[in-house]
Amino acid sequence: MPYRRLPNTDSARLKALYSAQKKGQALPPFKLAYSQSTFQKIQIILPSYEHALSEYKMAYNNQLEKNKDYVRFARKAKLYISHFIQVVDMAIIRGDLPPDTRTYFNLPEDEKKIPSLNADEEIIDWGKKIIDGEQQRKMEGKAYISNPTIALVKVHYDKFYEIYGYQNSLKRRALRAQTELNEKRTRADQLIQLLWNEIENTYKGLPDNLRREKASEYGIVYVYRKNELNDPQLLNSVRVSIV
Repeated sequence: MPYRRLPNTDSARLKALYSAQKKGQALPPFKLAYSQSTFQKIQIILPSYEHALSEYKMAYNNQLEKNKDYVRFARKAKLYISHFIQVVDMAIIRGDLPPDTRTYFNLPEDEKKIPSLNADEEIIDWGKKIIDGEQQRKMEGKAYISNPTIALVKVHYDKFYEIYGYQNSLKRRALRAQTELNEKRTRADQLIQLLWNEIENTYKGLPDNLRREKASEYGIVYVYRKNELNDPQLLNSVRVSIV
């Protein structure tokens, strides 16, 4: 026998609620196949659900759009920090700077290795160490490191740090919107189940085909299994899906 299938997407949930709402608006209460209390719940949940869905889409799209700038600034900051350290190491190799120069930047004196800059936190951490270390060298009257200068490194570091903070705020906003939307989905699922139970209970005394036909007018979806498609009697029902 065909079985009803509760909606599992936002569009399907909204369609189910709107179908029932349309009936509730068109028919007097005594002709309606579900209760007035359920109709009132539909009136409340529908706009709040749509609003939560709209807020989530907006937050998600904003995060996605700004991610392009975020990736570009992260790549630049990583590149300038890495190049600055490489310039220091090459100057040490040439003898232009003493080996202990690396210690100003919290780098081991006896290594010639670029620290990992793969994670955002690593870029932020090492960028700060490089900037603070060069500032300390300047205060001590040491020769400035150039190509790139620390000023140029700081420009790209600051741009990344700013977009990093903004991107995180967008992530938090999207997460809040996702949480709110999930709560609305749960409420919608509970309401649709209550609604469909009431509708089917109203028509429970009718023959199966007529019961499904009446219930389908309210948005209930019935699903045929593939092995049921050869039964012509079942195919007389309306608004069914095939699985």
